[in-house]
Amino acid sequence: MTHTEGIRATRRSVLALGTAAAATPWLGTAPARADTGGGEFDELGITELRALMDRGRLDAERLTRYYLERIERIDPLLHAVIEVSPDALREARRLDAGGRPRGPLHGMPVVLKDLVETADRMHTTAGSLALEGLRPARDATVAARLRAAGAVILGKANLSEWAGGLSLTHHAGWSARGGQTRNPYKLDRSPNESSSGTGVAVAANLCVAGIGTETNGSIIDPSSANCVVGVKPTVGLVGRGGVIPGVPSQDSVGPMARTVRDAAIMLGTLVGVDARDPATAASRGHSHRDYTRFLDADGLRGARIGVPRTVYFGYSDHADEIAERAIAVMRAAGAVVVDPADIPTAEQLEDLPGSMVVQAYEFKRALNTYLAAAGGEHPRDLRELIAFNRAHADRELRYARQDGLETVERLDFSQREYEEALAVNRRLSRAEGIDAVLRRHRLDALVMPTSGPPAKIDLIRGDTYGGGASTPAALAGYPAVSVPAGFAFGLPVGVTFMGTAWSEPVLLRLAYAYERASRVRRAPTYRAADVGF
Repeated sequence: MTHTEGIRATRRSVLALGTAAAATPWLGTAPARADTGGGEFDELGITELRALMDRGRLDAERLTRYYLERIERIDPLLHAVIEVSPDALREARRLDAGGRPRGPLHGMPVVLKDLVETADRMHTTAGSLALEGLRPARDATVAARLRAAGAVILGKANLSEWAGGLSLTHHAGWSARGGQTRNPYKLDRSPNESSSGTGVAVAANLCVAGIGTETNGSIIDPSSANCVVGVKPTVGLVGRGGVIPGVPSQDSVGPMARTVRDAAIMLGTLVGVDARDPATAASRGHSHRDYTRFLDADGLRGARIGVPRTVYFGYSDHADEIAERAIAVMRAAGAVVVDPADIPTAEQLEDLPGSMVVQAYEFKRALNTYLAAAGGEHPRDLRELIAFNRAHADRELRYARQDGLETVERLDFSQREYEEALAVNRRLSRAEGIDAVLRRHRLDALVMPTSGPPAKIDLIRGDTYGGGASTPAALAGYPAVSVPAGFAFGLPVGVTFMGTAWSEPVLLRLAYAYERASRVRRAPTYRAADVGF
């Protein structure tokens, strides 16, 4: 097995884990022309928008209406928003009438990946027709915390159906319910991974910020492909109650935003113990309500940053070139760069049989438990879901086979096999992996390209995929932050800062200092498909 095949084997073997806004439910062919012109609030962050509100020059209703109008104009090109909340303007007016700001996100319109339950008139479907009509009676923990912080939930974002678990063939950003999400920098390019709709919506200024989820790459990869910041937190830092599950030992919920500061503000509103998620008990003493206090424009000075060359470089010349420039910026900003600083187990992690065991075992049980408990008329377990898809194959399986779901259903590992595999995964990724290299070189963090430039969309054969940074942190349950680093022929590429458990303050400090020193982020171009790279 080649190195690239090994990457695919680990990450794709089983999982990659209102009003519909999409204009067409299938390929989502872009209209010939659309008004993609910028507006007065484009690229403004939470701090700038709050300042306008504090001075009386903006209110929540006006800002919400602004983003709703942008979705109406621009999203037919992108298919990023699967559903708009019919209650968004009413919520904004309620915030305006409330007097004092409710919290740090007061009046800020955000989108949620369509795995996050909301107790309103929107659906929660994982992009599947099988769950159309599912309206939970209770907000997910993250949705409730966003509302408590004053956010306006603008809508649900499209995704790779079942967070990439539908098919073994990679169809990033495609779901039967939402169609194909397109990259706003070049419309024939993949938005990458399952939190694609959130990444595209944030990049295209269809919202202030958004929520994604990650099992392996599904926050940081679309952040890289869409020139936004993505934070994949330590498993247990952010509660997952009311979020459709994938692989619970790896699943994280995190913010995606146009700047590190906005991502830090968002993260502070999400953290804390969640009674519906036992994993969050471990976060006591490790979470912070205000992550902006760790942001420092001079935060790279004296920081020890390692460069893991083996596996995480070499799969894309374009990504390598951009990462080398980013590392030069870090050195110039005062960082001590240790190069190479390889993860000792890197090659083992990319071709790890236990990864398939853990994913299949957890996904089947977690999804069956979720479907059995969810209210409404829909499949009650994985077998019924597979049967539903076969019965509606003309829509559900028009492009993607459901061999991902069928493989998970067919595989039957014992609890002992699962526990042994999980222990090996964690040992190789934690003590003998990320922690080993950090300890050996006395590092604050590792840095590597997040992924290569986004490939062309190919719904028939699936997207091509050539590597990425996500696997070590995914298997370890450790944090990672992707930040824009450059462009290859107009296509975005990010770099990822990765660290040990609960190191979000350090990673955000480094990412913020790098962002300030590099200033890479720029608004999308919405280029049509063309010939060549």
